[in-house]
Amino acid sequence: MKYHLLSAALLSLALASCSTVPSVSEAGFTPLFDGQSLNHWKFVGKPGEGYKVRNGAIVCEQGVKGNLFTEKEFENFILRFDFLVDAGSNNGIGIRAPLEGDSAYVGMEVQVLEETGALGGKWGKLRPEQYHGSIYDLFGARTGAMKKPGLWNTQEIVANGRSIKVTLNGQVICEADLNSVTDPEKLAKHPGILRERGHIGFLGHNDHVEFRNIRIKELASSFRENIAPFPGFKAVYNGHDLSNWKGLMKSPNDNPIKRAALSPADHARFQAEADQRMRDHWKSVHGALQFDGKGDSLCTVQDYGDFEMFVDFKITERGDSGIYLRGTPQVQIWDPFTAPQQHGSEVGSGGLYNNQKNPSKPTRMADRPIGEWNRFHILMQGEKVTLFLNGELVTHNVVLENYWDRNQPLMPTGQIELQNHGNNLWFKNVHIRELGRK
Repeated sequence: MKYHLLSAALLSLALASCSTVPSVSEAGFTPLFDGQSLNHWKFVGKPGEGYKVRNGAIVCEQGVKGNLFTEKEFENFILRFDFLVDAGSNNGIGIRAPLEGDSAYVGMEVQVLEETGALGGKWGKLRPEQYHGSIYDLFGARTGAMKKPGLWNTQEIVANGRSIKVTLNGQVICEADLNSVTDPEKLAKHPGILRERGHIGFLGHNDHVEFRNIRIKELASSFRENIAPFPGFKAVYNGHDLSNWKGLMKSPNDNPIKRAALSPADHARFQAEADQRMRDHWKSVHGALQFDGKGDSLCTVQDYGDFEMFVDFKITERGDSGIYLRGTPQVQIWDPFTAPQQHGSEVGSGGLYNNQKNPSKPTRMADRPIGEWNRFHILMQGEKVTLFLNGELVTHNVVLENYWDRNQPLMPTGQIELQNHGNNLWFKNVHIRELGRK
């Protein structure tokens, strides 16, 4: 009898122990945490012990201020996990974040904040964009779905293109349309919402928080060849022909100030000549705009004011090109590998080359090897440009100067040009979303 009682007690204890670390297996989901180690995770931030593994959970101890990121980057996904907080605990879930910088701004932070402590006084009065489940400082979340401190909660974050949805204990608490953020100050402060992909991480804020059952399901990429990736974007290049494009009027009419002074008859004549040169030297070949190196730049038929733009490009060795914004030079494209000394130093693409007073060089070199495709992601609002090259922020909120008349502000609208310097060039996936002004 004693044997059976002891066996039953041990079995009960074992089951109770197992129940504290439930094993979750779902079709299509991959574990991000093995329950035993921090393999495939990286601690970034303050010196110290960082995050630990205890009882099948990743534990952020009291006083830990660093971040724990996945080694892998993710674009679109469904992330599911359990978490436990103490009264007033604060943490965050970084998504599409780089390893460097404040994830709430250079990526996105889905807020982790225990509600009773927040509502009861530890944090004082909070804005809606600071409560648990909010996209920090951007989109507020509904309260009331969180369990009492010390109990495990279940959360899901769906990041699919420009849509972010947060579900807590079965209740949708935040639904965010990133396209709805068009305020220039917000976008300047939060360039991370434009990132296409990045790391997932836990953002320590000196409080005790635990995470377990962390798993992810990757969703299809938002990008397909020459198809607009997100709502609101239009494919300026359709992948088949030169529709939506025109030739650049040859000097002395390649200056927008001089073009504006032409009579209608002269404008039509010069444009017809330019369009013929375009057809002679620009072709649509295998889903890409291809330039033979012998003509002039390619221009959009439409003029644009404030906009967000994607464009992929490829160059040859010693290649040199650029993107004119509102007809103004230029976002630089060149070969930083073959002969970097020709630029004075090893400087990558993505700088505002003709700036004199404002920064002209990119903050880092993010070019891919010559012969591979690169992607620009450009945001232009007012006179300021923010630009990602291959997912890396290389120009942030920099004024583009009026090259044509430096005593005048930048033109409010203008064509976008794919510049050439006599090299073979290729462009594809040219997508633009126009942004209204407030």
